[in-house]
Amino acid sequence: MKYGLGKYLHTFTVLGACKKTGQLGIGIATYSLGVGGYCPVLKPNLGVVSSQAYANPRLGILAMKLLGLGFSPEKVLKEIEEQDHYFSYRQIGIVNRSGIAVCHTGADTRKWAGHHVGDGYVSMGNALSGQHVVEAIAQGFESSDGESLDERLLRSLEAGRDVGGQANADGKHLTERSAALIVCDLDDIPYIDLRVDAHETAVNELRRIHGLYAPYVEYVRLRSNDPPNTPAQDQWAKDKGLNWTD
Repeated sequence: MKYGLGKYLHTFTVLGACKKTGQLGIGIATYSLGVGGYCPVLKPNLGVVSSQAYANPRLGILAMKLLGLGFSPEKVLKEIEEQDHYFSYRQIGIVNRSGIAVCHTGADTRKWAGHHVGDGYVSMGNALSGQHVVEAIAQGFESSDGESLDERLLRSLEAGRDVGGQANADGKHLTERSAALIVCDLDDIPYIDLRVDAHETAVNELRRIHGLYAPYVEYVRLRSNDPPNTPAQDQWAKDKGLNWTD
């Protein structure tokens, strides 16, 4: 099966695995709208994938299917290359549950485009202001070792934003208008799945929403695992001293 060219997304991204918890996750931001529903594909205890630049969501689905069949991330990229007529237009990052990371940045993606593969993570982007953005994302991930995976991914996005993020062909800055932060545990219970689909400062808004939501992760798990002993959410929040407007 050959895949169509797809929709272009100016994007910068970090994919990572946490060896301590087994969590997998992605932080992604772009000038385009609704990126959280288009580029990332995650499956607990299997892997995380992002198809971007001339993005085609089917490639993420294919990659996850191949990982499920036991293919290594390197083998997955080779299989995609064989099946995708427009492989040179794609940027595809993969991190599996063991933290093995690979990335492809095609020659026909919009410049500057590139990636960095580290221990358990990939930082990548296209239509960026320069290589320093990918390097800042990588440094943001590495320097936050010891924090939760969602915090590390979010800090990485902020680092990429702070050094210039995306730019058009004339070098003019392109603000981030959508962003997403998705982290899955070993089981199928959602851990973090936050999206900003349309906002003038999407990474800032993602940080704000994360700050509100993160304290409620405990309640979400309680509601899933122990319904008989789960109080009403407002009562639980009151007992914890939480106020969503803080």
